Amino acid sequence: MEQVQIRTDLALEARESVSEKEEHLHGVQVEEEYKEESEIRITRVTIGSKNGARLLGKAMGTYVTLEAPNMAHPDEDYHEEIARELADQIKFLLPKKKEQLSILIVGLGNREVTADSLGPRVVDNLTITRHMVMEFGNAAYEGRKLPLTSSLVPGVMAKTGMESQEIISGVVAQTHPDLVLVIDALAARSIKRLNRTIQISNAGINPGSGVGNYRSAIQEENLGVPVIALGVPTVVDSATLAADILEESGVEKVDEERLRGEHDAFMVTTRDIDQQVRDLGKVIGYGINWALQDLEIEEINALLS
Repeated sequence: MEQVQIRTDLALEARESVSEKEEHLHGVQVEEEYKEESEIRITRVTIGSKNGARLLGKAMGTYVTLEAPNMAHPDEDYHEEIARELADQIKFLLPKKKEQLSILIVGLGNREVTADSLGPRVVDNLTITRHMVMEFGNAAYEGRKLPLTSSLVPGVMAKTGMESQEIISGVVAQTHPDLVLVIDALAARSIKRLNRTIQISNAGINPGSGVGNYRSAIQEENLGVPVIALGVPTVVDSATLAADILEESGVEKVDEERLRGEHDAFMVTTRDIDQQVRDLGKVIGYGINWALQDLEIEEINALLS
């Protein structure tokens, strides 16, 4: 069986692309749950073997995918439901060893490129506590033992001359967090998942892999501390888009690789991506705040103001 060769950062889509029977994928487990009230589908793909990792082209670990078809609509009440569900899934992956975790939250991406600005925008919506707790102790938050959260937006190599992994490693060495939480924009195989899907993983991340721009991996093996990666697909490559359109038009056996050809550099996003990324930044930011600090929305807004 050949390794999956599709343009996607989503483990769910990598698993869907394997046509062979389930038993051939030793060490790969898939669990699904559908929440009818919120219309959120949760899929947990666990890659527990090197063979499964090789076949899917993903690192070993757990990948949780939240699919919410209406997430792209400007509905604040529904966005709050998604944020709370996201918080529950993040809590599931958090280390259980310490009562008061120290967490470095990293927003990857380029703020000047809209479809790649998700990470920085999420950081804009976080409540950062490390400096306050270190200065005043838990009295800073009325005795609550909130995690010590710090944030970093490392930018892109074209501006810094450094890999994001190098910058993060330096900060980790100086601040000694218990966990690194990384947020990044992803690439999807299906246009139906753009801006409607959130993936959370404890396997780290390879920035740019979905668009063929491979950068140094941000994983526990490189940083020395656990890494949780969180992202939303905001782009799809043009060959995938063309193949989907042709298939919906009734064309059979579309050769996506042939369509890609010389047009490998084209990535496509939605026309309202600016508004979508702003909304997603808030949804994910609030989800992280709830997961780490368990504050009510009024308290979060007060800390952000």
